[in-house]
Amino acid sequence: MFNRKIKSWKIKDGATFWFPWNISIGRKVVIGEWCFFDGFGGIEIGDWTIIAHNCSFISEDHGFDALDTPIRFQKKVVAPIKIGRDVWIGCGVRILKGVTIGNGAVIGAGSVVTHDIPPFSIAVGVPAKVIKVRNS
Repeated sequence: MFNRKIKSWKIKDGATFWFPWNISIGRKVVIGEWCFFDGFGGIEIGDWTIIAHNCSFISEDHGFDALDTPIRFQKKVVAPIKIGRDVWIGCGVRILKGVTIGNGAVIGAGSVVTHDIPPFSIAVGVPAKVIKVRNS
């Protein structure tokens, strides 16, 4: 089933996929070395996207609201990650649950993406913030 959802051009050494049946990878996508994909909450990656090495996609998190229950036993909080077409994700980027990155966006190396990034935006930092919009 996972193979039918991968139309990627290149997945390099060391890429790890958890819950691969919840992951969809578009056409001509490049995934760099040592990337990690936690598909528990779902991950969609659009065509022509470039993902540099050592990136992480985390579609789940631990609940921690109940003070009388150890965190490891609390319910998971999940939400899908959606990456548009022709997105460039720099090395070492972390993308967290519930984030949508619009078509044509660029995410700078080392950024942590905690909120949606609009199409054609350039975002950097921890947490990632839009610093510029790509011009035509």
